[in-house]
Amino acid sequence: MSLDEASKSMSRRDFIKVGGAGALALTLGSAGVPVELFGGGKVQAETNDNVKLQFNSDGKFKIVQFNDTQDDEHIDRRTVELMEKVLDAEKPDFVVLNGDNITWGCDTAIEMKQAMNNIAQPMEQRGIKWAVTFGNHDEDSTPNAGLSEEDMLQFYMAYKHNVNQPGERGITGTGNTHLLIQSSQGSKAAFNLWLLDSGRYAPQTIAGQDFEGYPTWDWLRFDQVGWYYETSKKLEEKLGYKVPSLMFIHIPLWEHRFMWYASVDGRSEADHARAVGKHQIVGERNEDECPGPINSGMFSAILARGDVKGVFCGHDHVNTYHGNYYGVLLGYAGSAGFGAYGLPGADRNRLRGARVFQLDEHTENVLVDTHMLYAKDYGIDLTANDQSTEPAPIPENKKQEKIVKP
Repeated sequence: MSLDEASKSMSRRDFIKVGGAGALALTLGSAGVPVELFGGGKVQAETNDNVKLQFNSDGKFKIVQFNDTQDDEHIDRRTVELMEKVLDAEKPDFVVLNGDNITWGCDTAIEMKQAMNNIAQPMEQRGIKWAVTFGNHDEDSTPNAGLSEEDMLQFYMAYKHNVNQPGERGITGTGNTHLLIQSSQGSKAAFNLWLLDSGRYAPQTIAGQDFEGYPTWDWLRFDQVGWYYETSKKLEEKLGYKVPSLMFIHIPLWEHRFMWYASVDGRSEADHARAVGKHQIVGERNEDECPGPINSGMFSAILARGDVKGVFCGHDHVNTYHGNYYGVLLGYAGSAGFGAYGLPGADRNRLRGARVFQLDEHTENVLVDTHMLYAKDYGIDLTANDQSTEPAPIPENKKQEKIVKP
């Protein structure tokens, strides 16, 4: 089976439902097409000189997280409507698009850029600073359209209000970085944002053993965990204090899965009832958490450092919960994308939404609140249908794209 034949064998919407590039990778692998086409890479781009995040004069700073907008160039119009209404109501200081920003269905590089532009415009038109992380679906269109994550990072960084930084040289993934937020007086770093690429899919085998029976998504690799740990230590040594922070990754940690039942193996209602009291869990869980087959050890590193106050992900579209897991908030943002899978039947779009974080530099942990916002609260049509629209034009005044250096 050729790559082109495989790519045309199912529709985009069906492709999303059955697992996107993961399913395609398995199909192509069995047909002899190299699955390396679906792998990640390393990037080194020119530094984005647009980065300056700072608390407001009242000591407050607000972040909005959109997850799994996950569409092609013909985005469902309600995804953009949701983004715009959340931004207009909340007026955040920063937005993170936390992976699976685009997906399968783009046949050319221009179409991939149109898909990315669709989700960049809500922030660009409002002058809001923003950044992306990458998820397992962002390269779904790469085999046909040709743009890798490195190319996508280059494209995103060229927007006027984007604050992504080049990926750390020599470690797994694309665009791993951290963004310091200065205090309202500009005298010190008051908060930090860790943005990591949690990868795409597990390799077919390790040491000759496949992953049949295990989750087949990717995981944060040891070099990424080490980079976080060492960078956090160096920041403390340089500044003289630990900088409180949030971490954004697309694929959840195993600890997200453990927290819901306060157990590794227990899956009973009694286990969850105990977990709600123990971990102060708020929100819904409508599907199993889907981490990779290997526990990365990131949570252990976070506990050892003591600076990360929360780890938030997406990936599992119909989970919206968060809780306190041994002093660290773990949670989901749910899916903002109306073109992606949702709940069954007529409820498909009930949980489309975004997550908000309220920061206050005058408090000890700085992070004072997080909660979900839902499309239903903005009067957005929740009908379980497809409302794809034509792509927004790419602005001519977009900054010149930076050169990616190998």
